[in-house]
Amino acid sequence: MSQTHHSSRPTLRALRLIPLIGLLVAALTGCGLAGGSAADDRTITIVATDSPPYHEPLELARKQLEAGGWQLDVRYVTDIVQPNHAVSSGEADFNFFQHGAYLQTFNRDNGTDVVPLFYVVGSPAGLYSTRYDDISQLPDGARIALPVDPANNGRALHLLAESGRLKLRDGAQVVTTSQRDIVDNPHRYSFVEVDQQTLTQTLPDVDAGFLFSRQAIEMKLAVEDDALLREEDVDAIPYRIVVGGRADEAGSEKARALQAALQSPPVRDFFLKFYGDWAPLPWTEDPRAQLGQWWKDGGR
Repeated sequence: MSQTHHSSRPTLRALRLIPLIGLLVAALTGCGLAGGSAADDRTITIVATDSPPYHEPLELARKQLEAGGWQLDVRYVTDIVQPNHAVSSGEADFNFFQHGAYLQTFNRDNGTDVVPLFYVVGSPAGLYSTRYDDISQLPDGARIALPVDPANNGRALHLLAESGRLKLRDGAQVVTTSQRDIVDNPHRYSFVEVDQQTLTQTLPDVDAGFLFSRQAIEMKLAVEDDALLREEDVDAIPYRIVVGGRADEAGSEKARALQAALQSPPVRDFFLKFYGDWAPLPWTEDPRAQLGQWWKDGGR
């Protein structure tokens, strides 16, 4: 009787093994060996700007990815800080919101190491006004709005310098130029620096202001014809929109799948419809090979 009772209960040794078995199963599941993360291996996570020229390409890409057995998990944000931290920390695989110059500046200033994996679309910008139709009409003492972030701060200043409206110090690089680089301002322009996301709200309150192309479109402006001054794509290579990711994702299966989807004919057609025939699509070029064209001495 006592022997039967003893054999029906787990031994002390068995009780001690149960937690260890649980830990082993959890470890195997986390490694994908117990079937727990197979779905994650086919899921691409991306953080993107909450704006039409980012929504539609990703929705078009989603369809192509799903046809190939991938799932696309998108988180849209309205700020320009979260996306690189999310990628750098491993919270997301990729981001889609920035140009190469901003990415490099962010890495330098925040200690992150996000790399530009491939281009999606060029992003020439310009100086616009709701009050004047030509740069020659801009009065002395005009108030001009600039984006406060360092990577974009100098773009309008370079446009003004190229048009002879002011002078910058010799050798000033567009990706790091600021008001400190102005050596002659004969028209006594004053500059109002605002967050890039509020440039459209600021434009009616100033004489002129810098706008990204998507912002000009959002304001129902003709991107090319309504610009007082405008960049050409050849001068705006640092400002082409990239997909960013960690260095270990470069050339990965996920990165290749996402690139194929975001550089597909439906996405091309969307950009040509949204921006017009001028829309640069530098899909055969590698942003990592072009960084040195504008990024000298760490961009300082």
